[in-house]
Amino acid sequence: MIRRPDNELLQRLSNQDFELLAPHLQSIDLAANHILHHAGDSIAVVHFPCGPAFVSFAVPVEDDREVESLLVGREGAVGLPFGRGPSLAYARIVAKVGGTVLRLPLRALEQAQQRSATLQDLFARYATCQLTQLLQTAACNAAHSIEQRAAKWIIAAQEHIGGDEIPLTHEQLAGMLGVSRSYASRVIQMLKARRILATRRGAILILDASALSASACACNRAVKRHFGKVLGAR
Repeated sequence: MIRRPDNELLQRLSNQDFELLAPHLQSIDLAANHILHHAGDSIAVVHFPCGPAFVSFAVPVEDDREVESLLVGREGAVGLPFGRGPSLAYARIVAKVGGTVLRLPLRALEQAQQRSATLQDLFARYATCQLTQLLQTAACNAAHSIEQRAAKWIIAAQEHIGGDEIPLTHEQLAGMLGVSRSYASRVIQMLKARRILATRRGAILILDASALSASACACNRAVKRHFGKVLGAR
């Protein structure tokens, strides 16, 4: 049997529930920028990021642009259905930072949920948490400045990675914010001038985490509080 992975959602399962899934879990290594699903794809596999790996949901908008709406790392899973019926990807789902990811056939999860009400309940509660993240992102995009949102996304990436060096380019940050690369670069330069960030090729380095947190909106904290209330302590 596969030992408990570095994924918090799987770690929340009871031993009995984890044993229902363990034979079907396959560990793979994803490179950064690997695409798991394109918008419109039928989803037949659930992915559980482990360790520092995390993926993003990029929603297509007009002018061939995409806007990041969700980051998922070791706290959760990608590809869980919100209800019955066909599961189709609405966004392009791509590995932002590579690493270990566990694959689980959606059919195997559905069969396990039929055998365990507690497993079904946990994944249903997590699905509502993902919906909360999407709602908070929509509110954040409407209410907060580009600088606040940039600081929020960088902090979210830091929390997923667990380190102060974020493998994030200006172009990638621009995609997260839904702005031009030049606009994202100006925001980074502002934060560099205040000695909150530094940059090196292909990465952003956090110099002052407290100041970065003060520059960010409170959206990440609101979502984390909701996760705690809905999922409870591990």
